[in-house]
Amino acid sequence: MRTTRFVALAAAGALAGIGLAGCGAKDDGSKDAAGGAIAVKATDTACEVGSTTVGAGTVVFNVTNSGAKVTEFYVYAAGDRVMGEVENVVPGISRELHVELPAGTYETACKPGMIGKGIRGALTVSGSSAPLTDNAALAAATDSYQRYVQSQTGALLDKTTEFVTAVKTGDVAGAKALFPVARTYWERIEPVAEIFGDLDPKIDGREEVLEEGMEFTGFHRLEKDLWTTGDISKDGPIADRLLSDVKEIVAKANAERLSPLNLANGAKELLDEVATGKITGEEDRYSHTDLWDFNANVEGSKAAIAALRPVLTERAPELVTSLDSGFATVDTTLGKHRAGDGWKLHTELSQADLKDLSDAINALAEPISKVAAVVAK
Repeated sequence: MRTTRFVALAAAGALAGIGLAGCGAKDDGSKDAAGGAIAVKATDTACEVGSTTVGAGTVVFNVTNSGAKVTEFYVYAAGDRVMGEVENVVPGISRELHVELPAGTYETACKPGMIGKGIRGALTVSGSSAPLTDNAALAAATDSYQRYVQSQTGALLDKTTEFVTAVKTGDVAGAKALFPVARTYWERIEPVAEIFGDLDPKIDGREEVLEEGMEFTGFHRLEKDLWTTGDISKDGPIADRLLSDVKEIVAKANAERLSPLNLANGAKELLDEVATGKITGEEDRYSHTDLWDFNANVEGSKAAIAALRPVLTERAPELVTSLDSGFATVDTTLGKHRAGDGWKLHTELSQADLKDLSDAINALAEPISKVAAVVAK
């Protein structure tokens, strides 16, 4: 789970705003969807969104963090369904979010410290706009990625079932071996899973980042017990709940109709997950199996880009070249840390190893951050 969540490797670069039919520039210099990016001024105590009414279609937010804490920016539909997010906005920088929004009422939120429900405000989207999937190539891309999601959720359900069975039968060694394997399938499709509100933290939440009133459950609760005490004799109900939550999110993910921008933003978010969690070792802090997650995040990002490749090749072939080179470098750098069929533990890597991985991810982050703008053309 992102520390807030997931990553930021990547971050959204300073891209030119995408124009839509709608309104004009605001007096404060911000613009609505028609004129370019909407300015979001985030601090540790405020979240000032330059426009609270926009036209339907692709909306671009430019989020500037003037506070002292790392922040995130979200657009929520009813029930805290995530329509779009940008994470790891460190103090002093700006990042962009491209999100496709049909007419309706939404909420925006800045999350100083990347925790809690955030500083929220209303956002109204009016009018109509042809969805991006009216473009045949973009529709084919989303269909392709949906098939990938279905393949991964099937494996996620199978391996989580095996993991839960091992926990409930007291097979500590078996559960430890299955823990990173089951999580691989989760980490490949995490941006899709995160759409569905509190199911994500129930499955993948770390103890210190849960919202007030939420119980510590899911993969990381079981990880803690397996690696700290080895006593899982009372963890049957936690394991059952994990499996139930996974079944629910699998059903929802397979039924979800994605926007092409979900793919573009998801590819970036998966790298962000590496940058904010896997590199530091904070994600799997008890098992130290972070490199399994790291590799899965990269694979998931690569799958999203692969689905979009025909569109990107047509619209921005030079960007495809950069992406291919960046992924190849990450694969080579990560491949140095293979251990049999799996990966070395995070604690076995030196600071130099971690820096090499971080440098490779950061180099890939720059071209990844441009994909959403190309898709939204």
